[in-house]
Amino acid sequence: MNITSAKFIKGVVEPDEILEDGIPQIAFIGRSNVGKSSVINTLTNKKDLAKTSSFPGRTQQINVFLISAKGGNFTGGNTFYLVDLPGYGFAKGSKEDQAKIQSLIFWYLLDSQYQQKKVVLIIDAELGPTNNDMQMLHSLTEANKDVVIVANKIDKIKKSSYIKQLKEIQNAIGNYKIIPYSAEKKIGVNELANEILK
Repeated sequence: MNITSAKFIKGVVEPDEILEDGIPQIAFIGRSNVGKSSVINTLTNKKDLAKTSSFPGRTQQINVFLISAKGGNFTGGNTFYLVDLPGYGFAKGSKEDQAKIQSLIFWYLLDSQYQQKKVVLIIDAELGPTNNDMQMLHSLTEANKDVVIVANKIDKIKKSSYIKQLKEIQNAIGNYKIIPYSAEKKIGVNELANEILK
């Protein structure tokens, strides 16, 4: 599967007609500073599609991108929305901001009537799943979401402990598929692209 075009449509913070137009939605979620924007940019081959920042927690809205691709299996064409959710678990923000972001994430993923074709949960491969990651995975599981786990930053893991680390991540998250990924070295890009358009 090849992504042929990607463009930002709009940011939303409440129910919006764009999320009700029947185009499939694939949501990307992860802890602040996990490299979510870099994953999206390498996946779409657009250097600055999702804004990366040295200040975690910058994204305060749900960013919707329209993606066109060749080789997907969507009914009625190969177009989907990539829905980039704010990062969770950013401890340095105010409690009010944290609560607002968490409320926005949970509203879109769990409380709204919007259906996601897949939810891509990005974790830090070197660090492994945090408590926040596991809570998010549990919530998604409870809601019967189709979850794909991306273990980002695998280039940071020492070769000697790579297999052991991935096995520990698999043991922690259970039967979900894990895609080892490096935005830095563009490892896992094709596998993720193929997985989200199955």
